[in-house]
Amino acid sequence: MAADGALRILLVSGSLRSGSSNAAVLRTVRALVPDGVEAELYERLGTLPHFNPDDDVDPLPPAVSELRAGIAAADAVLFCTPEYAGALPGSFKNLLDWTVGGGEIYGRPVAWVNASGHAAPTGGANAHDSLRIVLGYTGADIVEGACVRIPVARAMVGADGLIDDEGVRRGLTAAIEAIAAHVRARPTSTSRSAGPGPAPVLGIRGARRSWPPLATATADALATLIRHDGKDMDRGGRTGRDEHNHLARRPG
Repeated sequence: MAADGALRILLVSGSLRSGSSNAAVLRTVRALVPDGVEAELYERLGTLPHFNPDDDVDPLPPAVSELRAGIAAADAVLFCTPEYAGALPGSFKNLLDWTVGGGEIYGRPVAWVNASGHAAPTGGANAHDSLRIVLGYTGADIVEGACVRIPVARAMVGADGLIDDEGVRRGLTAAIEAIAAHVRARPTSTSRSAGPGPAPVLGIRGARRSWPPLATATADALATLIRHDGKDMDRGGRTGRDEHNHLARRPG
């Protein structure tokens, strides 16, 4: 937490579209946070370079350093993403790929708001199922009570870019409260600078980063990785970052 005891939440939209209802959700969250909670909106999605494991070395691209520093400084991360063509938008998946190598998101409380409208073919389920898989792979601490579906129609977004609908605002307030309660209930040793196990050295330029062994990943994440790899993997020796780079370099 901040020196003044305030809890910090980083807000990340998965949309680049101007007038995005997902961004409006997060702006509304920022306006609703109670005393003792600070919220920062990450607005640099479009500046991130295409992910390439060969570039995930120090010195990092400036936009990547900024992203990782923002995650490291936060007590929790709240996502809000649309579904595009039945999956996560490519630019947002690119952001998630850049979070894998640094370790900052490992053990970090995370949640999401699914704001897909009632007319969405899958209700955004495919994108958010994928988001869950990726966050499980990275070892993030998913706050289940704050992962909510709150349909938002574009007509709900006012000229100020905020949502005035009382039902939506109540749902967002409840999500904020669930995140705050989860963070404050965590042991001191699992605060912003450490995950729930061997603490990684966060992504500071020139610092050597350590990763927890892949055996600490969730069973669901392991099963997903095994399906991707097509064979049993070495669970004892290969780190999450090694496996990410291994998969990324495979042809096809």
